Amino acid sequence: MYGYPSVEHRLVKSRVMLGLFVTLLAASVGTYVGQFIPPVFYMPLVIIEFVMLFAASMVRRRKMAGWGFVLGFTFISGMTLTPILYNYTQMLGVHIVQEAFLITAATFAVTSFIASRKSLDFSWLGQFLFAGILVLVGLSLVNIFVPFSTSFSFGFTYLGIAVFVGYMLFDVNRLTRYGVSPEQVPMVVLQLYLDFVNLFLFILRLFGLNAARSSRD
Repeated sequence: MYGYPSVEHRLVKSRVMLGLFVTLLAASVGTYVGQFIPPVFYMPLVIIEFVMLFAASMVRRRKMAGWGFVLGFTFISGMTLTPILYNYTQMLGVHIVQEAFLITAATFAVTSFIASRKSLDFSWLGQFLFAGILVLVGLSLVNIFVPFSTSFSFGFTYLGIAVFVGYMLFDVNRLTRYGVSPEQVPMVVLQLYLDFVNLFLFILRLFGLNAARSSRD
């Protein structure tokens, strides 16, 4: 995806950041619409979301992704987030959910500022982050059959936060150092969207674990 210097590098980078804002807006609309969808449709939507993610990996290799695909994916992603956000809102309150979002946005802003320095090279993070994703996926599958202890749940959550903060650094730094061609912008935006949303969900998970522990004390 990367490695194609853009003549108008700053303009392209601005388009990426604007695109991220638009995808988050599309996801927000999807979350609102999701309130009116019967629960029976949520699993098919999750399946569609995973199919689109797989398709995105294929599209990325051919550099044929478009804004319609990315916005469609983020809209569906917002709908599948609805029950998750509803549960956290019931558990923690709407203000805590908003706080988690603001913390995620602030984290993205700080990491983007750091990663935007061309003198810094975070390419060495790539292998560690990929290994971290594999560990997260593996542990998630294990958790289906063997529930985590409280301590292990905290460790899993901190690992998730570290991995997606790392991906923010890694992805923004690659964008800064190598640039992208204009036709690659939608897929870069999609990657940053996934970084943002996954970090947001792990921060929410951390708040939920803290609330559950406090209620037991």
